[in-house]
Amino acid sequence: MEYRRLGSSGMYVSEISYGNWITHGSQVESDAAIKCVRTAYDLGITTFDTADVYAGTKAESVLGKALKGIKRESYELFTKVYWPTGSGKNDRGLSRKHIIESCNASLKRLKTDHIDLYIMHRYLSQAHH
Repeated sequence: MEYRRLGSSGMYVSEISYGNWITHGSQVESDAAIKCVRTAYDLGITTFDTADVYAGTKAESVLGKALKGIKRESYELFTKVYWPTGSGKNDRGLSRKHIIESCNASLKRLKTDHIDLYIMHRYLSQAHH
């Protein structure tokens, strides 16, 4: 596996990242998803990408289970924020409130104490300010 610097962050990421969009927690059984993540890691993929909204938040939970027991410093973990994760008026968007609450919920689902890259899942145009 080759590794590259992520912009000017100083962090290295695997050239191939493992994403679990809507598959984990919905289309792929949990046991199979965990085997896929472990195999990817064993093959040198160290960058794992998910989002709070994937499979109704279940994708993060599956990824957290799959990475359990792997030395946290040996992989990079990315997740995203923006889309609705609940029915409340503040359960969506990029308000400070939603970002903090969504980040805390993601940390719990991912069973980790930090996220290496937290991504806005949508840009905001002037019309959204």
